[in-house]
Amino acid sequence: MIIVTGAAGFIGSCLVSKLNNEGFKDLIIVDDFSDPEKMKNLEGKIYTQKVHRDDFVKWLKENQRLVQFVFHIGARTDTTEFNKEIFDRLNLNYTKDIWNVCVEFGLPLVYASSAATYGLGEYGYNDDHTIVDKLKPLNPYGDSKNDFDKWALKQERKPYFWAGLKFFNVYGPNEYHKGRMASVIMHAHKQIKEKGEVKLFRSHNPEYKDGEQLRDFVYVKDVVEVCYFLLHHRKDSGLYNLGSGKARTFLDLVKNTFEGVNKEPKIDFIDTPIDIRDKYQYFTEANMSKLQSIGYDKPFHTLEEGVKDYVKNYLEGKKYY
Repeated sequence: MIIVTGAAGFIGSCLVSKLNNEGFKDLIIVDDFSDPEKMKNLEGKIYTQKVHRDDFVKWLKENQRLVQFVFHIGARTDTTEFNKEIFDRLNLNYTKDIWNVCVEFGLPLVYASSAATYGLGEYGYNDDHTIVDKLKPLNPYGDSKNDFDKWALKQERKPYFWAGLKFFNVYGPNEYHKGRMASVIMHAHKQIKEKGEVKLFRSHNPEYKDGEQLRDFVYVKDVVEVCYFLLHHRKDSGLYNLGSGKARTFLDLVKNTFEGVNKEPKIDFIDTPIDIRDKYQYFTEANMSKLQSIGYDKPFHTLEEGVKDYVKNYLEGKKYY
């Protein structure tokens, strides 16, 4: 029996699909299940039981002997939310509760951390445990993820295997419900379909031209491949970056989206909203050597490959993975 929290969400539902495709059907899926748009992510998926997130910790204690592995992917991910109490409850303290049950009953745990922990990248983008205490995230979401990473590293008692995955800019199918927090590709596709052009944020940093801000975009299918690898690896515990390892520009991203719908690029620039302007990352790039050092050698999709697959096989017909 494998547990996936956040199972109705973007990455969680893709992980459920990957596990189903690999023959794993005895899944316990955890979420709040109240959003009908998110529930479309679960159509056609095979699982044993749904457990509401508020009931999950109690459920896990009562059923731990049946559980083989815990993927804790569920989290509040809104980077524009500034109510710290929400993040403390849903991200920090909730994850502590799950960790403690996994310690008590000897359950392996993979949980979602985030590249938002790196802030402006003052200390680089290396998943080195020695820099975690120094990191300065730019919002309460990033703080909540880094606060848990710090807490986990300080614990004397840890699950026999655990991994915190620092997701970079993940894109791909099953993010239709995410609204403002959806990937730039999904927003770009929508704008192309509705208006024939895409608006990107103007650069407010003299070191970067408009549209040449750089991010590490990683395809969700690669993310779930890494999760699947760790399900079987179960050693070398710690924090791991999970990006493509290659920073690309927003212009590259959008031009590939236009290509996916066979249209000539038409791009305009608008000011970055004031509420996120001083917290805007102009460069992120995952150092992926640590994951590679423990034996993960599967190639990641290039940006061109990932965008093409996402646009043609999912966005064009609003299909799900």
